[in-house]
Amino acid sequence: MWQRNLLFIGLSIVGLIALGSRLLSNDPIETPVTFNASRYQQPEIRTVLDQVDREFETSWQEQGITSANSTDELVVARRLSLGLTGTIPSLEEIRVLQSLPEGQRIEWWISRLLEDRRCADYVAERLARSYVGTDNGPFIVYRRRRFVTWLSDQLLANKPYDQLVRELISDKGIWTNSPSVNFLTVTLDEDNKGKPDAIRLAGRTTRAFLGMRIDCLQCHDDNLGKMNLGTKDDSRGGLQSDFHHLAAFYGGVEFSLFGVTDSKHAYEYQYLHAEKPEIISPEPPFAVDLLPKEGTQREQLAAWVTHAQNKPFARAMVNRMWAMMFGKPLVEPIDDIPLYGDYPPGLETLADDFVKHDYDLHHLVRMIAGTKAFQLDSRADFEVTQQHEDAWAVFPLTRLRPEQMAGGVIQASSLTTIDANSHIISQLQRFIEQGQFIQRYGDTGEDEFADRAGTIAQRLLLMNGELVKDRTKPNPFLNATTRISVLAPTDEKAVETCYLTVLSRLPTAAEQAHFVKLLSGTEGDKRSECLEDLYWVLVNSTEFSWNH
Repeated sequence: MWQRNLLFIGLSIVGLIALGSRLLSNDPIETPVTFNASRYQQPEIRTVLDQVDREFETSWQEQGITSANSTDELVVARRLSLGLTGTIPSLEEIRVLQSLPEGQRIEWWISRLLEDRRCADYVAERLARSYVGTDNGPFIVYRRRRFVTWLSDQLLANKPYDQLVRELISDKGIWTNSPSVNFLTVTLDEDNKGKPDAIRLAGRTTRAFLGMRIDCLQCHDDNLGKMNLGTKDDSRGGLQSDFHHLAAFYGGVEFSLFGVTDSKHAYEYQYLHAEKPEIISPEPPFAVDLLPKEGTQREQLAAWVTHAQNKPFARAMVNRMWAMMFGKPLVEPIDDIPLYGDYPPGLETLADDFVKHDYDLHHLVRMIAGTKAFQLDSRADFEVTQQHEDAWAVFPLTRLRPEQMAGGVIQASSLTTIDANSHIISQLQRFIEQGQFIQRYGDTGEDEFADRAGTIAQRLLLMNGELVKDRTKPNPFLNATTRISVLAPTDEKAVETCYLTVLSRLPTAAEQAHFVKLLSGTEGDKRSECLEDLYWVLVNSTEFSWNH
């Protein structure tokens, strides 16, 4: 019996040593399939990125401001992870990044993220908020979860963005078997006699796909003349008729036993000061020559929206993806880009490149990540002002959104990656904890990229809430603090591991010395308590709760 017990103890020790070696050193994560170490040196890509960088540098010179230096590649990896997955890199992922040659890490990390279901799921949710909102809608004919899952599948497969949008606007069928039609069915209103709301759909179409707010024309003309829907050389204010001619493309949408179908039903509306409703023909509010003659009304609209010469379509996606990755859009508000005007540096060049590469979203992500602006430090050796942030001369500080805070805390508490390949229990726990945290912290809703201040309640939730408390208390199976306490060979290694896991960076010499001193000589429960305190301090630090 004693021999069996001794064997068990020996195997347990070997297991712990193996686990420690795996967690505190390089992890054998497979190289992403799409990784290309020389991608950013390819002439075609380098030419576009150099052009974007020159545009920003020219802007800085004209404003008489200096840009910050480039930041550390681990900081860039954290930005990418937060922007594309809503969480931070895991320790095992960071260890792999550290093992790669400088200059290859960003391309490797982007490739890994774009092949990761977490990225597709997260970006799908962000896009869905602009396409269908956050409400559950009419349950009988609308399935939001089904819609987001379908959207995630399209993004993971890197379906060209123009094809994806054409399907959203023009698809037919039942909302469960053809999930894209949920873009239409979410607007079903009893007051609209069982038909989708053409007015709401017109507003969604311009805001989500064209980055333009013309829904204010629903009730009256643009009497202030601020909206130019004419040609560049023949400007005019928007008219109420512009909006309703657009809404008329959705006038023939109906429901039947076969789901969403198209009919020849005409769109009617009573204009302001008119005596009675009138039949309104479908017509785009600008660039009428891009409208095809063939197809149903919705197919014509879809082709017009996504036409290669309809520049607002490409601009809108560049601006939205920029906002996801930076935390704020190039043009604010995100869905109010002028049809003509002086655009910020990079927007037109990236939009043209997006069209040239057949609306490849993965390519767009790589291009934004490769810009000098994205890789700048948020700090500088000069006084950083609002002008520097507005000009993208430093990386702009933005407060993490609720799902990013929750995702960061949950991942920071684990030394291994929590993703679609994790055990179902880990995934389920993450789902429940994240949902509960966001409910208490406050969901930002559809308008995710508007400036917002933190609240006392949010700060108290981080300091005293269940998520941080449960994720830092002793638990050898789930929490990083306990594992680090047991497995870290030295105090220095323990502090380093904590910093990498929570803040995605190495501690400074001063930070290392300070916390090593506190850990020195501690053992057992006392050592675990010290590491729990360190984790709590790092999670509640300003550095953790901001994207920088």
